Amino acid sequence: MNILNYYRSISAFVLLGPLCFGQYQFEVKDASKNYDAIIHIENCFGDKCKDRGMVELFDNKNTKVQSFTSDDLVLYLDRGERLIRGKMMTLSKEKSPVIFGDFNFDGTEDVAIRNGNLGNYSSASYDVYVFNNTRMAFVKSAELTELASDSFDFFETDPVRKRLIAFGKSGCCNLFTTEYQVIPGKGLDKVLVKEEDMSEEGYVKVKTEEKIKNKWVTRTKVYPSDEYNKEK
Repeated sequence: MNILNYYRSISAFVLLGPLCFGQYQFEVKDASKNYDAIIHIENCFGDKCKDRGMVELFDNKNTKVQSFTSDDLVLYLDRGERLIRGKMMTLSKEKSPVIFGDFNFDGTEDVAIRNGNLGNYSSASYDVYVFNNTRMAFVKSAELTELASDSFDFFETDPVRKRLIAFGKSGCCNLFTTEYQVIPGKGLDKVLVKEEDMSEEGYVKVKTEEKIKNKWVTRTKVYPSDEYNKEK
């Protein structure tokens, strides 16, 4: 991104109060084919930044597309990395609090913005915005935001089966996998829940509930731990 072009747009931020050029600033250039992201965040200390922040998207022509705010825009840095207020720093895709992907399988890129640690076991949580072709803008999805805020970290996408896969855990020994079918115009339909119970030493009890022809079918099987871990 041409940083000079970026600073010419300073007038667009006059109304944003404290979220301006006195804040810590980062650019993310490798997370999307269509967009670059500029991140402003209020507080950085040690190897962590958090609290109120703003994410701005720019297209491949350096034109600003849209801005998003987050009450808790968490990101982690390399230990010992020197931060200077107002100086633009490059942030890798892996460390970015912004995730791009086609989350509703409509062929357009969507965006998720980190908003704290509200997920399962205080894992990362995200506000999810899907691209609306009618409005030509990203619009917050209540369903996807709830999924990305209740699960253990961000959900996975399966574009072949058009499914979203969320994970969770309970205590030391129970892992959960939940799959949702994305139905255009209707939203998410839960179609599979798998529980892996490892509370009994040496064994894994797997309970799978799957929606088949609109009816739930339950299967339970117990595996020796070594055999089950090899299959995974």
